[in-house]
Amino acid sequence: MKTRVLGFMAAFCFALAAPAFADKTAGEHVDDGTITTEIKASLLGGKDIPSTDINVEVYRGHVLLSGFVTKESQKHEAVRLAKEAKGVKEVHDKILVHESTSMGTKLDDTVLTGKVKAALVDDKKVEAGQINVESRGGIVQLAGFVTSEGARKQAMEVAKGVSGVKRVEDAMYVKPKE
Repeated sequence: MKTRVLGFMAAFCFALAAPAFADKTAGEHVDDGTITTEIKASLLGGKDIPSTDINVEVYRGHVLLSGFVTKESQKHEAVRLAKEAKGVKEVHDKILVHESTSMGTKLDDTVLTGKVKAALVDDKKVEAGQINVESRGGIVQLAGFVTSEGARKQAMEVAKGVSGVKRVEDAMYVKPKE
């Protein structure tokens, strides 16, 4: 029951925000919001899944899972749960397995994430609002649905140029045309 209420609330909020997103209809926003809520609820209820470390983005039924987990089994379970959600057309698995880090490294990663986000916002060729940035141990992951291949490539170049970045992982997809 709680999941249905949360799903309805998320879908309602997406429907209200629909005019701001011209690339999808109000119905698509509601559908994507419902799928997102269902997957997040499944991850939350899953055994041994760090649901707060897994990002779920949905665009017209295409699901993008990104973020960092500490075990391969967590990654596989998250993908399995996402595929079971009603209305899912395809699941893009970009979850990275990375060992747990110390508090000092977590603080460094927080600063690094902020630096990368700032660099993306400063670059006018990058759709920074559509890109999620996560960092673990100096590895930066860029995730989200972007509008063009050029925007994806530019975001990768900008992130690679930020001091402290050891490696950039690309979890961005160009929005499917349907």
